[in-house]
Amino acid sequence: MSQSVTDASRIKFGGLGVVVGFLVFVELTSGVIQGFYVPLLTDIARYFGVPDADVNWLEGAQAMVAAIVIPAFAKLGDMIGHRKMLLVTTAVTAVASVLMPLSGNFWLFLAAWALQGFYVVWLPLETALIYSRARASGHPAVLTRRAAGALVGALEFGVIAAALSAGQLVDVISLPGLLWIPAVAVVACFFVILFGVKESPDLHGGRFDTLGLVLVAIALLGLTGGLFLLRVYGPASPLAWGVLALGVLLFVPFVWWELRTSDPVIEVRMFADPTLWPVFLTAGLFGVSVLGAQAPLSTFARTDPAVGYGLGATSGQTSILIGAYVLTLAIGALLLPVVTRFVTPRWALVGASTLVGLGYLLFLPLHATYAQTLTNMVIAGLGSGALVAALPAAAAAAAPFGQTGVATGLTNSVKTVGGAIASAVFGIALATHAEGSNVGTAGSFSGYLTVWIVCGTTALVAAVALLFVPKAAFSDAARQD
Repeated sequence: MSQSVTDASRIKFGGLGVVVGFLVFVELTSGVIQGFYVPLLTDIARYFGVPDADVNWLEGAQAMVAAIVIPAFAKLGDMIGHRKMLLVTTAVTAVASVLMPLSGNFWLFLAAWALQGFYVVWLPLETALIYSRARASGHPAVLTRRAAGALVGALEFGVIAAALSAGQLVDVISLPGLLWIPAVAVVACFFVILFGVKESPDLHGGRFDTLGLVLVAIALLGLTGGLFLLRVYGPASPLAWGVLALGVLLFVPFVWWELRTSDPVIEVRMFADPTLWPVFLTAGLFGVSVLGAQAPLSTFARTDPAVGYGLGATSGQTSILIGAYVLTLAIGALLLPVVTRFVTPRWALVGASTLVGLGYLLFLPLHATYAQTLTNMVIAGLGSGALVAALPAAAAAAAPFGQTGVATGLTNSVKTVGGAIASAVFGIALATHAEGSNVGTAGSFSGYLTVWIVCGTTALVAAVALLFVPKAAFSDAARQD
């Protein structure tokens, strides 16, 4: 056992604990945003008089906003201040949250919903801020992992509390009034950051790479937009494939420009770093399950066993299933700093990825009962929670000086892309039925098998990739700035 692992239990937050405490409230608010609206999506569709299929535009709109927000504000955080960018993104999120209950039609609501997606950069900015402030302690990697576990734990508890509250209140408060609850929470979050969080001491400065941002934003918009169109219109759509191909091709001029500019918006050389490339690859592969598989798991639970598969669970039973999964995410995140007292961070990441792979591959033989499904989701959830906390912390520990925000932001960016790709693939797979089958609106069983195999396999590939990083990676012993 390394000395860094042995001594980790004696390292204290000190004054940094106050900042982490305020940031915990920020992540609770993020959890409210992510959990509150999910039980209300059907009610939102009915309120605005649109079909359920139009709800897909909400997810697509926020994904496209994330494509621009994450690289832009992660870089600006490194340049002029992570706290400043937290305040800016929280202000935009607050304005959007207030506009949502005031929207008079679905398309105005959609625009406000898209702008609310600025919250996606909060966790990367918080991780970079904590790592920067923890440098003075001499143990930034240990303290950042510990803080990340607390932040993600707060996030997941916020998701659970918000989802349960929304489900109970929807029959008591009319929809416009109900939407004011997360709006008030985000406004309060702005003042918590304003009065409770201090700025990062290490700022990179420099000139913002506007052209680089425009190039990567267009490329990411093309990629995520093409995937969204592919899911909506199916693999026979020339428009979807055309937009997707254009998005991929647009990464070529972006990389060409970033390699030649002195202060790029994204240091693309990090993708070749022996410590960072497995982190980014793991984030992308992890996005397949954590962002792409949740809807299929829910619909599988609700499928009537009369078609030959599914659990026939009620909405209440499905909510318990999802709630248990989210709870294990929180537990996995909170256990991360405990586990890294006994094993190196690299092995903690390998173990977490392996748990995710095991949980999903267990669905192949064990999916006939509620108990089996719950067990599989708990196993996958423990690993997933640890990865949500560990990936930005690992990226911060391995990032070049002045690129901490960019590195942590990239874990979210590639995770989003991985989830978008998986969502499109899984949507097509579930819509593909064997000829002559009579399953009505249920997803195909072969599609569910595809979801489980892909999620399990990608997680195990990530675990193998992490074995290639240096043994002491992501620890304070590995790097002294």
